[in-house]
Amino acid sequence: MAKIELWHIGSVAILALILLHLYLSPYTKVEESFNIQATHDILKYGVPTSNVYLKLKAQYDHMTFAGAVPRTFIGPLILAAIAKPFIWYGQLDGLQQQLLVRGVLGLFNGAALISYASGVRRAYGAAAANWYTVLQASQFHIMYYSSRTLTNMFAFGITTLALRFLLPMPQQPRIKHARLALYLLTLATIIFRSELALLLASQCFYLLVKSANLSSAISLVRTIFLPAILSATIAGLLLTVSIDTIFWQSRTLLWPELAAFLSNIFPSNDSLGASAWGTSPLHWYFTSALPRLLLNPALLLLIPWGLTATTTLRPALLDLILPSLSYVAIYSILPHKETRFIFPVVPPITAAIAVCAAYISNRADRSVLYKLTHYILILTTGLTTIFATGVLLPLSALTYPGGQAVEALHAVSVNYAPQPQIRVHLTNLALQTGVTHFLDEPSLEISGRPVFTLPGSSDGRKPTIRSKRPTRWLYDKCDNETEFLTPTFWSQFDYVVVEDPSRVIGAWDVVDKIPGLGKPKILRPDVGRGLLVLGPKQQRREDDGFSRLTEAMYGSAAKWAYGVVHDVLREGFGADKLLGKSWSWTMGWWVHWGLETKLYILKRGETPISP
Repeated sequence: MAKIELWHIGSVAILALILLHLYLSPYTKVEESFNIQATHDILKYGVPTSNVYLKLKAQYDHMTFAGAVPRTFIGPLILAAIAKPFIWYGQLDGLQQQLLVRGVLGLFNGAALISYASGVRRAYGAAAANWYTVLQASQFHIMYYSSRTLTNMFAFGITTLALRFLLPMPQQPRIKHARLALYLLTLATIIFRSELALLLASQCFYLLVKSANLSSAISLVRTIFLPAILSATIAGLLLTVSIDTIFWQSRTLLWPELAAFLSNIFPSNDSLGASAWGTSPLHWYFTSALPRLLLNPALLLLIPWGLTATTTLRPALLDLILPSLSYVAIYSILPHKETRFIFPVVPPITAAIAVCAAYISNRADRSVLYKLTHYILILTTGLTTIFATGVLLPLSALTYPGGQAVEALHAVSVNYAPQPQIRVHLTNLALQTGVTHFLDEPSLEISGRPVFTLPGSSDGRKPTIRSKRPTRWLYDKCDNETEFLTPTFWSQFDYVVVEDPSRVIGAWDVVDKIPGLGKPKILRPDVGRGLLVLGPKQQRREDDGFSRLTEAMYGSAAKWAYGVVHDVLREGFGADKLLGKSWSWTMGWWVHWGLETKLYILKRGETPISP
């Protein structure tokens, strides 16, 4: 029987955390919309083989909402193909299907991370693999984004597997593994993310630099680089061009990643390309993104220490970090920067930190300094895990009011008489924060309600007659500001989900309010003073955003604990008896970060809405 090692437990923890993040934060945002909508459309309508243009135009979301640049359908096709048998067997509703689809992607990325951990064990030993899995699990971003249908995350699992085959593997054919690694990197570049060409170039250049002489470098190019890169390029182009030209109904052969690259690097006159989404300074990836990805400040010191303290670690660390940091440095030239763009370098950099941590742990009995550092690493990693899972995860889950609003709308509709058809208008914020086609139809319990019921006789001779046709839900995504000013626009809807009820014309009733995470702010002593959270009722703040936030995250006990801290420290509740005078421990200052109403669900009614 195989011995269970710590890194095995850490690997299971990685999968469990990915699924936990998915379960607690099931909705998606606008960046994920193309892939999640495309997967839904393939699952629901299938791949058309006749009258292709007409069927795509009538059924597929991307034909109406194309997005800024085209993206490949290969990822959605794979997800739909894997998920379809489970949906057939389980009769899953919309949200369950969305969870399943995202779960498939998350488990693939989790399996890639576990494979990388296995490679770390082979290359650097069990202690390094133990530390790698623990450190990887303690980070927030990779666990949270692993199941998110961004093109970056379709590429992430492939690049992680590729980098795993570049790790040193004793008694293994290195040429074969290096060729497979470059093949996978090229495939991910061609199909999913064109900027990965920089990572491919960095890895190739580093392998050339490590070559002993010119003949070795030429041999690398001839036996590894050319076969891997050329074959992957041909295979990738055949796949993406053939599939995406059909799905996008392009008049010419379409390579989505080339189109996206040209659009971002050479924008048209009426577009700023990627820079339209914001720019960051040259150093941002190094000073902001990487520290947040690693999350643990103590880890940032290990790699510089490992490079300078001992020659034993230096070769391994250089293999892991030089190609990765070169990629980040080159990519920093582009003004538009996002944390997810450098996700591929997280596994190797985490592995480099793990190698240093293992070196320290293996020598913990040799000196007090090593032992103290060992315990500091354990403590900070534990605290980081608690912070990532206990704070960042629930906070992030509260930033999807759109998805919550659609679910709440379906639940609210049960309180009213069923209708053959319900028309709903969704505001832009709702569309950006969770609304997908998977959520268009309510759960089976709601959608299966009969539109009308004719009661039978009490003696049972005349049976009860129920309509079998479920309610049809129609969603409007119009963002025309001019139309919003006309009463006829609003009159066509039964419900609207909006940010500002005062802009809705006509007689409407607020049937629900959807909270979301607000922005943190510092309250001055003259703002909101004299309002307790838990104190005497005549002095109590009935709707404190942070108390509702803590309750949403951890329950009523946490809300009560926050109330105690607020009332004692800021309001000085009880200080008059203790000190004999009114007192505020914080001098009246306070940091506030709470829930705010983000969306309103309105139903057509008879009472006009007050501005």
